[in-house]
Amino acid sequence: MRVDVEALSVEVAGARLVREVTLTASSGRLVGLVGPNGSGKSTVLRCVYRALRPSGGTVRVGGDDVHGLTAREGARRLAALPQEVATEFGFTVAEVVAMGRLPHQRAAARTSAADRDACARALGRVGAAHLADRSFLTLSGGEKQRVLIARALAQEPRVLVLDEPTNHLDIAQQLEVLALVRGRATGDVPGGLTVLTALHDLNLAAAYCDELYVIAGGTIVASGAPDDVLTRGLLAEVFGVRAHPVTHPETGAVQLLFDRLPSRPGPT
Repeated sequence: MRVDVEALSVEVAGARLVREVTLTASSGRLVGLVGPNGSGKSTVLRCVYRALRPSGGTVRVGGDDVHGLTAREGARRLAALPQEVATEFGFTVAEVVAMGRLPHQRAAARTSAADRDACARALGRVGAAHLADRSFLTLSGGEKQRVLIARALAQEPRVLVLDEPTNHLDIAQQLEVLALVRGRATGDVPGGLTVLTALHDLNLAAAYCDELYVIAGGTIVASGAPDDVLTRGLLAEVFGVRAHPVTHPETGAVQLLFDRLPSRPGPT
């Protein structure tokens, strides 16, 4: 299901956080939003998953204004994993994942066999079926992240929005999570799951994303395939670093080595 962000602007307390942002994420694609801290990545995503109403512009999911959808219909189309999420649930893993089924249930309805099957499939997909009876509070950071992704998958959305899904994970867990998400984008959802994610690590973005949008100062400054976007000139201008692109020996994806830009001599 296609996501269209059209001329999106957000103003808070007189400060313009996002200015005229336009981007598209299509079915079966993993689309990354990258940029420096404070550039507006999370603000854009909050508008997409309806945690924030924009000051101007529109977010469309499947052609409909996302803010015009009912809460139930919105949750059936789109699931989100925010950057900051309350994770101190006093529930078992199975109970946490079952929360993803609420948009598909009638009020006061009992969990059905279809709900239980959806939860089991979601836990299996993230490799966490063995954790079902564990207390969520006893899990490691990586295990918690996989369970939260399972909850989103159990929701059976057509669009998945992830804000820095690899934060606080070790490198093996980062690769696991992004491989999982990419697999779902090209997996068994008819037409493919649409994934829109903000990523801090440019090498992970280059390795796993089909398309990148670079945001700086609240505006999109570049977009396209990672190889075309992550150029030395753009990285120097936007991130203030000198980049040395290399080719990954196995995947062929562009990877980046960084060092500081030479400091300019001050006036004498």
